[in-house]
Amino acid sequence: MLLSVLLLSTLGFASSVSAAFGFTKSGNNYIIDAGSSEPLVFTVSGTSCDITSIKYRSVELQGQSKGSHISSGLGSATVSVATVGGSSNQYVKVTCATSTLTHYMVVKSGDSTIYMATHITEEPSIGELRFIARLQSSKLPNEHPYGTASTTAGSSSSVEGSDVFVVNGQTRSKFYSSTRFIDKDAQCVYGGSDQIHVCMLTPQPESSSGGPFFRDIESNNGGDDTNLYWYMNSGHVKTEAWRSNVLHGPYMMVFSRSSVPSVKNADASFFSELDVKGFVPTSSRGYVSGTASGVPQGLQAVVHWSNSAAQYWTIASSDGSFKSPPMKTGSYTMVLYQGEYTVATATGVSVSAGGTTSKNIASTLASHKSLWKIGEYDGQPTGFLNADKFLRMHPSDSRMSAWNPMTYTVGSSSVGQFPMALFKGVNNPVTIQFNLASAPGAATLRIATTLSFSGSRPQAKVNSWSGPSPAAPTKIDSRGVTRGAYHGYGEVYDVNIPSGTLVAGSNTITISSLSGSSGTTFLNPNFIFDCVELFTG
Repeated sequence: MLLSVLLLSTLGFASSVSAAFGFTKSGNNYIIDAGSSEPLVFTVSGTSCDITSIKYRSVELQGQSKGSHISSGLGSATVSVATVGGSSNQYVKVTCATSTLTHYMVVKSGDSTIYMATHITEEPSIGELRFIARLQSSKLPNEHPYGTASTTAGSSSSVEGSDVFVVNGQTRSKFYSSTRFIDKDAQCVYGGSDQIHVCMLTPQPESSSGGPFFRDIESNNGGDDTNLYWYMNSGHVKTEAWRSNVLHGPYMMVFSRSSVPSVKNADASFFSELDVKGFVPTSSRGYVSGTASGVPQGLQAVVHWSNSAAQYWTIASSDGSFKSPPMKTGSYTMVLYQGEYTVATATGVSVSAGGTTSKNIASTLASHKSLWKIGEYDGQPTGFLNADKFLRMHPSDSRMSAWNPMTYTVGSSSVGQFPMALFKGVNNPVTIQFNLASAPGAATLRIATTLSFSGSRPQAKVNSWSGPSPAAPTKIDSRGVTRGAYHGYGEVYDVNIPSGTLVAGSNTITISSLSGSSGTTFLNPNFIFDCVELFTG
């Protein structure tokens, strides 16, 4: 409940926590002091909503050439600042409004954190929604949790476009800072003698797009600035529509010394006291609980709910039981994944305020007799050649194992020899050799993929029989594997092999990359393998 709203004069506000807590106005700028024991003072432009100064422990951290802001800066906005007295604390609330976007920045008395939330009624014209803190690289040169993988300062050349670079012989990119949403914790930049950490926490990306396995840019020391991001949505391997008329957040930028905070401890429930557009308190939400079954032991059973207004997920426990996070009311599509591979879908799962809906979900994968299998149906290139490296480096990196056309022999080759991706002009094709004790009759070759670029899809030749040419997959207008991404629509191609094609003894299957274009670089048509299996029944 909103207890009081006090507009402050330029003399500021004195709280019981700290005489400095509050804000003052200087010209067109608002200077906000969190009144914390580890002092945090930042300045917001009253005309653009840009943060133009951030001082933590009296150290200026804000970059000097550009401000920190939503998207690429609002340009102009109606900015208002107020001090709000809540039931248990006091807050300074900054509201920046445009015709399609309202951005909030809040400090809680005594807390060295900038809490934020962004409400949109339509997607920004730049085609992505992000908050970017542009911080001084001389003060905060280091990145967490992936070290130098995304540090592009000091690059000697570029490998691809204007976002993959070579630094000291290694490929680096801001894209290599990404984490799956379902795994996200603190993303930080840090440095200095005090080891000052500035960390972004995003506890509930319910209004973002892409689901639990989406990943995007998190940080980048690009030289002049070290940038810390929260990407709420983008066109980077975009697989679903952006959500609008929703509140993104709360999310928070946390300032600390020599420590990394955890999203598990993040709490912004006090936003219910602040009159923030689109904020839905836990008391107005509901839950879904049940049991997920049929996922093989050793693979995560992930349950995902989504509709046009929200997305949620959870990981089922070892006995299959699950309970959702607190969800907005409405009707949802519910999906069960083994790893990241879709195995069941249910529609019309209804959530009501204050209630818990009971809904079980079971894998619908049909059983069959497997003759052999390379990999696992987990929606990832797990265990394949270079799958342990590509998230943090370009396929051309010298640290990668060589990409060449290769022959995989069932029973003697290791899974780690099988390529995670097939590039049309680089390592095309891959050949699989195997022996059968007897001719199996009709069979199915299943080629499960995770992501396609430039229309690439697999075409199979079995001994002397050529399989049909599959239709082009749904286009994703974004680079994938070269930016450390792999999760797309997850196309699965079943090749129905006629009886008499497979024989007792030696057999050969060749898988090639089929597409309408060609070339000899990693930007040519490619697709990523999930699993390849030959089966009957």
